[in-house]
Amino acid sequence: MNTQFAPLAGQPLKLGDDVTLVLAPNPSPMTSLGTNTYLLGHQALVVIDPGPADPAHLQALERAIAGRPVSHILLTHSHLDHSPLAAALSARTKAPVCAFGNSYAGRSKVMAELAQDGLAGGGEGIDPRFEPDQLLKDRQVLSGDWGQITAIHTPGHIGNHLCFAWRDVMFTGDHVMGWASSLVSPPDGDLSDFMASCIRLKEHAAHLYYPGHGAPITDPAARLEWLITHRQSREAQILNALAQRPQTPSDITALIYHDVAPGLIHAAERNVFAHLVDLHQRGKVAAKPRLGTTATFALAQP
Repeated sequence: MNTQFAPLAGQPLKLGDDVTLVLAPNPSPMTSLGTNTYLLGHQALVVIDPGPADPAHLQALERAIAGRPVSHILLTHSHLDHSPLAAALSARTKAPVCAFGNSYAGRSKVMAELAQDGLAGGGEGIDPRFEPDQLLKDRQVLSGDWGQITAIHTPGHIGNHLCFAWRDVMFTGDHVMGWASSLVSPPDGDLSDFMASCIRLKEHAAHLYYPGHGAPITDPAARLEWLITHRQSREAQILNALAQRPQTPSDITALIYHDVAPGLIHAAERNVFAHLVDLHQRGKVAAKPRLGTTATFALAQP
């Protein structure tokens, strides 16, 4: 973690020309210092990720906005640390809440089937009531006094995840962060989509990433490469574990996450299950009696 990045919750921090950060007061092992809410523009503004339903954070945002018009409220995704304050901020500013869709939009076929059959678990941090005022399509461009913002659909952490390209920077939500890799927890998270989205982001030139939590990422290409390599390394560990004997997701987690903090074991097991679903879809592993969190997984027979 960048120890020099130490914003104070509720205190606006200017990060660059027309970019201001207001940190939400929700630090945790899953959110780092808290949620980063961004204000773009000078006279007219765009707000990205209003954050959790916290009255103090709403007041802090209103102070930072300082009566200036807000044209759009953009959501990278609808987790409880990013989206619940959007409705209240919209009521105060009259700006529409814009996102890819509700909390279940963008799911792949296999994740939709797992959810329907109740075989995936998950649901951590989902904002079940979230509904945007306006839907944003992949590559849709918004224009205003602040320039142009392009929405890029980047499912993986959750199906409705968007990144926002603006000038020569990218707002990456929880897809790319510098202090940790993203939680990928089916059926909301999808590792196949996550890897594809990482590759897709490599096609977009950006000299700086502004993540949903933690410090700005000054070498986006290196961070994307690390994320891809990290996931490939986990996959190799899982396949090596299954080469010993068939195992459950819990068994594999205990084997390969032997040094993880106790409070993060559940998240680790969710990531393992995401890998197993991906491997199952690619025909590299088999699941008995059927694909699900309690299945026993084995290497697929050639």
